[in-house]
Amino acid sequence: MLTQATYIWIDGAEPTQTLRNKMRVLSHPKNEMTLKDFPEWGFDGSSTNQACGHESDLILQPVFFTNDPILGGANYLVLCEVFNPDRTPHVSNKRAKLREIMEKVSKQEPWIGFEQEYTLFRGTQPLGWPDRGYPAPQGPFYCGVGADEVFGRDMIEEHTRACLEANLMIYGTNAEVMPGQWEFQIGYRGVNTESADPLTVCDHLWVARWLLYRIGEEFDISAKLHPKPVKGDWNGAGKHTNFSTKATRDVKTGMKAIHEAIEALKANHEAHIQVYGHGIEERLTGRHETASYKEFLSGVGHRGASVRIPLNVAQQGCGYLEDRRPCANANPYEVAYMLVKTICCSLKGTV
Repeated sequence: MLTQATYIWIDGAEPTQTLRNKMRVLSHPKNEMTLKDFPEWGFDGSSTNQACGHESDLILQPVFFTNDPILGGANYLVLCEVFNPDRTPHVSNKRAKLREIMEKVSKQEPWIGFEQEYTLFRGTQPLGWPDRGYPAPQGPFYCGVGADEVFGRDMIEEHTRACLEANLMIYGTNAEVMPGQWEFQIGYRGVNTESADPLTVCDHLWVARWLLYRIGEEFDISAKLHPKPVKGDWNGAGKHTNFSTKATRDVKTGMKAIHEAIEALKANHEAHIQVYGHGIEERLTGRHETASYKEFLSGVGHRGASVRIPLNVAQQGCGYLEDRRPCANANPYEVAYMLVKTICCSLKGTV
């Protein structure tokens, strides 16, 4: 039996990395596929901003796979890391750094969740916007309903179905405050057989992004991750990131651990801003539910803060914190790496 395996990887595009893919026909064993059944594969790195033309062969190493909800049947999506010919991680391979640091902090059991915002475009206009001028001011569009308030729902529902069929940890979607803008969430959803560790959740988010772009081809709609897709009095697009550890989730140590984590984040604010998405200064202006990228603010239930403690977490005395700084276009592996490094490795004796 033959199967189609779509190999997916992150390229070396600057300033924002993008996704690439190509398909390989493989022999499908009678039993279920395992990761070892997907062989390494080469590609031309000179065409993806990852190598020079005279030395362009790079290696795709499968690290995660799932069933392909678009092709259906016994076909698969295969997420890969990029390696150099000498088997060292390519400089564009941000997953490798996260993988390495996770081995050092596994006892702290960090969990992560992402709220991925994006804007749907048809041509050069956000979906649902008039050809000339602007729509009504933002306000009625957030979680709205009706043909005059929500645009692209058919594509979003198709994307949600695909994520569920691919067993990705999607746990919600909603229309956002600007017309044509949407959000989906990937992370912990209370299923005992799932792991919300940063490596797994980041893998799922990258495949969910790929599905969003791929499904958009069928609707002639492009999903954009720019942090400020439309200039003016409109919210930008972010990727609010929820993070916790075993200590923050324990009612005995929860709030103390959360406040210690926030202090560590404050001390490393500038380092985080550097990898939280190109164009971050356009989004983190101090307006539109953001703090300025130049300062660090925190608070309970404060949606204008850099880092927010949700009200229910403060009331329960344990849980997670929400880093509201990452932009929609930030690489989740880099966001996760910085949170793990800053919070988990700030504890004495961790590394």
